[in-house]
Amino acid sequence: MDRKGDARHLTTAEVASRLDIKPETVYAYVSRGLLTKIPASGRRGSLFREDEVARLAQGRRHGVDRRATIEDIPTTISRIEDDQLYYRGQNVAGLIATHPVEAVASLLWSGELTSPVEQFTAPAEILRTTRAAVGALADSVRLTDRMRVAVTVASASDQLRFDLSPQGVLRTARILLAVEVDCLAATPPDSGTLAQRLGPSLTDHPVPTDLLDSTLTLLADHGLAISTMAARVAASARVHPYGVVSAGLGALDSQYHGAASTVAYRFLTDAIADPLGAASERLRLGGGLPGFGHLVYRTADPRAELLLTMLRPIPAAAPALTAIDTITDQLGAPHTAVPNIDLALAVLMHAYRMRPDAGEAIFALARTIGWIAHTLEEYAEPPMRFRPNRRPENPPAE
Repeated sequence: MDRKGDARHLTTAEVASRLDIKPETVYAYVSRGLLTKIPASGRRGSLFREDEVARLAQGRRHGVDRRATIEDIPTTISRIEDDQLYYRGQNVAGLIATHPVEAVASLLWSGELTSPVEQFTAPAEILRTTRAAVGALADSVRLTDRMRVAVTVASASDQLRFDLSPQGVLRTARILLAVEVDCLAATPPDSGTLAQRLGPSLTDHPVPTDLLDSTLTLLADHGLAISTMAARVAASARVHPYGVVSAGLGALDSQYHGAASTVAYRFLTDAIADPLGAASERLRLGGGLPGFGHLVYRTADPRAELLLTMLRPIPAAAPALTAIDTITDQLGAPHTAVPNIDLALAVLMHAYRMRPDAGEAIFALARTIGWIAHTLEEYAEPPMRFRPNRRPENPPAE
């Protein structure tokens, strides 16, 4: 045990022993904000505050019949460390510069970057049935609602949906991504990458394929977010991948999660006209500034930084970026004034005059890739492992 200042500290091995978890799970706790990693000066490894570990240990003592909780789920799919996002150990900043999202999907699913990259397609009959069902919806139906219908209809049309082998899941994954993107446009292209096929559904203005492709990669996974947990719980019950993705899409449909980019888009509409006036009104109402701050990142959201950097040279993005710069310069508070990925998505939407719900569709399509990766990981675990941990204090009489 080490001592640093007045606080007592534990090594990674000691934390793992105290919490009865694997050492790699300790760093999963760090990425979720459950533990604070402290660099160990003059030695390899990290240290952790003993009092913080003790509080976490106390919160995990729920009886001898404990089942899995969110803290118990080590995942190798993505990691957040030092305000950087990694997919299978590779920094997402490097991936967007070198690989299309289809290759990143392969990395998340199998741990390997594929080359050459295959197109994701669905059987013709499934596409016909799905397009017919989605085509019957009113024009006012949101893009993510169209995706939900498409996933449900594709599931009912796929007789092999219960093949839960790794090969079966990967087959279904390609179908899912194909129907999600191809159900959105009235006349979808016959071929192309996910980014090429998605763009025309979002706006009448051409969007650079590499920009949209990079955005999909940035959003593909983000640890155990709410929608991902919903997907993993479904996968734990051995729900087929269509059902798992349906669970994720359902949890995504929230103002605090998937719809956050729409809220940020509407706020940015007001902020472009009057940056400080829009910010002042939001602060007066006590709701905070949409698209600013993050629960996980301590200084900056790297996804937002990367996307905003790509948008800076684009003239059409200037009004939105100027509004954001004005707000951040005036607020000064480092965390609440830091743009997050939802605000960066809103800038992208304004720059290319996308529909107000375009950010949600981009998010849903991208995160489907991550849900499939977590499905594969969860299928390798014991089934039905998510159960309430706490026994009732006054159990009913028998």
